[in-house]
Amino acid sequence: MIRDKKPRVSLVGAGPGSSDLITRRGFSILQSADVILFDALVSKELLHEIDDAIPKIYVGKRCNAHSYSQESINKLLVEKAFEYGHVVRLKGGDPFVFGRASEEIEYAENFGIPVTIVPGVTSAIAVPQSQGIPLTKRGISSSFWVMTATKKDNSFSEDLKLASQSSATMVILMGVRKINTIIKQVANFREDNTPIALIQNGTLKNESCIIGTLGNGLELFTNVDSAQPGIIVIGNVVSEHPAFFEEELQRVLHDYI
Repeated sequence: MIRDKKPRVSLVGAGPGSSDLITRRGFSILQSADVILFDALVSKELLHEIDDAIPKIYVGKRCNAHSYSQESINKLLVEKAFEYGHVVRLKGGDPFVFGRASEEIEYAENFGIPVTIVPGVTSAIAVPQSQGIPLTKRGISSSFWVMTATKKDNSFSEDLKLASQSSATMVILMGVRKINTIIKQVANFREDNTPIALIQNGTLKNESCIIGTLGNGLELFTNVDSAQPGIIVIGNVVSEHPAFFEEELQRVLHDYI
């Protein structure tokens, strides 16, 4: 039996991957849902902690395998709000970091549906941190630039070029499938010995991190599974990774031999 409740929507950030990285507020809101619409990067373990009686609808988008278009998701939010009451739109990371939250908010509010926003831990910061890579460090990097490699028209953002010309740490989301092109673009402005890291399945048990430099990146990332999401970090802060100098030494010895 559907409970008689006023329609409302909560946009909740689930965090970067691991189920225990959602905020306390986010988890509390999630428990109060009448229906949940969740993305591909949301932890299944997190969903299993929520009452089975609460309907959970997958609306994820991954590598051209979209269960719903963004327009359909917008409509579904409104439909389920009027049908069930409290809709929780659960997004990986933070809803406002390349999460299309603004589009969903605007659509719901056009129907007079109030929207609550619960920030999440963004993968742009948390995932490098989980590997011991700081985005800023005194004397090394005083700023960082977060960007997406995938614009709506499938072109690179102009920010990629601008960031490459700066000394800022570069954090690139949704760029695994274009990593070779990204390396070539950045190498036009930064030295070959500039460190680079590719982190996949961040904060999960199967997290992996490949570390190299722009100079050997094209060879290093040849066999990367491009179907898995990942975060690319470029800049001298990557050398703070515990394994960076050990791996660099092994590469030097290999080339020497």
